[in-house]
Amino acid sequence: MGSRNAAGRDPLQVLEAALRGGVTCFQLREKGKGRLVGEELHAFGAACRDLCRSHGVPFIVNDDAGLAVSLGADGLHIGQEDGDIREVRERIGGDMTLGVSAHDPEEARAAVQAGADYIGMGPVYATSSKPDARPVAGTEPIRAARREHPELPIVGIGGIGAANAAPVIRSGADGVSLITAISHAPDPERAAHDLRRTVDATLIESGAIR
Repeated sequence: MGSRNAAGRDPLQVLEAALRGGVTCFQLREKGKGRLVGEELHAFGAACRDLCRSHGVPFIVNDDAGLAVSLGADGLHIGQEDGDIREVRERIGGDMTLGVSAHDPEEARAAVQAGADYIGMGPVYATSSKPDARPVAGTEPIRAARREHPELPIVGIGGIGAANAAPVIRSGADGVSLITAISHAPDPERAAHDLRRTVDATLIESGAIR
């Protein structure tokens, strides 16, 4: 989530509610018109980081390696167009988690070989959070990547909510990444709780807890 994804509410209050609801990781994704920059972005990121740490939840920065390093983030997530993966890995060091977006098994394979710790695969479903998203891919790319990389952490991305999260987990994903299903919900804490319950139950049902 970014500062503009809270449906007019205080984004830090939305984040805190989501953390209470049981999210297991948070990614700062500051994008779009009116996005924060400079000192304002750093201050907002630091506040998000501190909230996450108070709940024992990893804090990841999207795209911005410099910001991730300056905030002492737990991880950085980059897309296919956000720089050479090996160069990014060298810049952030070996202790910071590196996630990479992949749209097919070939991109997943290349990311792993270049040093990615986990893969975000999608868009599984149609999404409005990323105007330049690739075409909807469904769950088959996740299945294929799981077959090739049995131990690789994989997160499904794109248009996911409580009503459609289970098929993503059954396809081989370890988790789901989303924005509006929580940030635009009338009760973000309840939305996060329901999603967490759905994911956990599906992992147990499918015997896929890794």
